[in-house]
Amino acid sequence: MNNFRNPFRNRRYKAHVSILGTTQLHKRNPFTIAAWSLAFPGFGHLLLNKYLRGYALVLWEVFINQKIHLNLAMVYSFNGRIQAAIDVLDPKYVSLYIPVYCFAIWDSYRTAVDMNKVYLLADRENGPINQFSVGALEINYLDKRKPWVAMVWSMAVPSMGQLYLHRIILASFMLVSTIVIVSYSNLILAIHYLILGQIEKSTKVLNIQWLLYFPSFYLFAIYEAYTSTVENNKLFNDNLKNFLLQKFQKPGKIIRLESKVK
Repeated sequence: MNNFRNPFRNRRYKAHVSILGTTQLHKRNPFTIAAWSLAFPGFGHLLLNKYLRGYALVLWEVFINQKIHLNLAMVYSFNGRIQAAIDVLDPKYVSLYIPVYCFAIWDSYRTAVDMNKVYLLADRENGPINQFSVGALEINYLDKRKPWVAMVWSMAVPSMGQLYLHRIILASFMLVSTIVIVSYSNLILAIHYLILGQIEKSTKVLNIQWLLYFPSFYLFAIYEAYTSTVENNKLFNDNLKNFLLQKFQKPGKIIRLESKVK
């Protein structure tokens, strides 16, 4: 957004609509954001629309997890095989994992608190935002969408809910991540054997190290799509309210929400 040309002269803005998606500020629970970073580093930042930091932390988590075989060690420990869990861990990289993991949780909480303050200032300033963006490759605009539809599509295939909300970059990232995880974990093949009743074969083909990424990505895609759709609808309503107040109220008469229009 160009903040130095008419009519965009405000210091803060609640949202920006581009051909790649809608980025917006809204109030968030810092503990919820920190909990998602606890589940998977980077997810808390993605919920805050801090995409570059979020993608970097997600890729780091996958890289370092593969190096130290953390998921496999967790499975062994859950089954009481403590020595096997210790043996499978690579000590060369374990010390690199913990600081970044703690940083992701702390930074997402801190950023959520700061962005809530910025949102309150932007909401009070109530600066105009662009509502329609047309480019050579895409068209994006503010409108109301159904949260349950976004949730259902994300349940079908992670990333489809984000695509329904026109969040192109995040949807692409989630789709590629899902394909990689499903491919390396042999999840589809295991489900195929399970449907055929070949339970033992279904269990053997699974790659546990890759499979444990899937629940976090799957649940995150559903949660993110639903909450983003709810907030997108609030932004649309707020924009429409401001437009009607500016264009259709009588000159010299201020229409407030609690007042009755005669």
